[in-house]
Amino acid sequence: MIFYIRKWIYLEDLNANGTLFGGKLLAWIDEEAALYAIVQLENAKVVTKYMSEINFTSAAKQGDIVEIEIDVVKFARSSLVLKCEVRNMMTRATIITIENITMVNLGDDEKPKSHGKTQIEFVDDRIKK
Repeated sequence: MIFYIRKWIYLEDLNANGTLFGGKLLAWIDEEAALYAIVQLENAKVVTKYMSEINFTSAAKQGDIVEIEIDVVKFARSSLVLKCEVRNMMTRATIITIENITMVNLGDDEKPKSHGKTQIEFVDDRIKK
């Protein structure tokens, strides 16, 4: 399942060049990846372990709307690997692509813990159990 969220770019989101601050965008991506992993793994103790190369290919400015797309690459024993693409919905240009965001499931001892998940689950799937 692909997850989408949209953000409107405000003045406070801009850098000194008048475009979307990269750190702000990365914070949004990290938060959305964490929320997605928490819901999928059914555990609030999830942390970001790794993000692959980050290459900004275009920009966004005040008033633009960006769309953050997150999708699952794979379920590992104690982690969930995601990928992300962010697009400027006004220009249709890709702003950034991240091929690997590894989110690790933690136990009460704060160490990686097996989650037992092998595929994406939807709320309806969980209700039927």
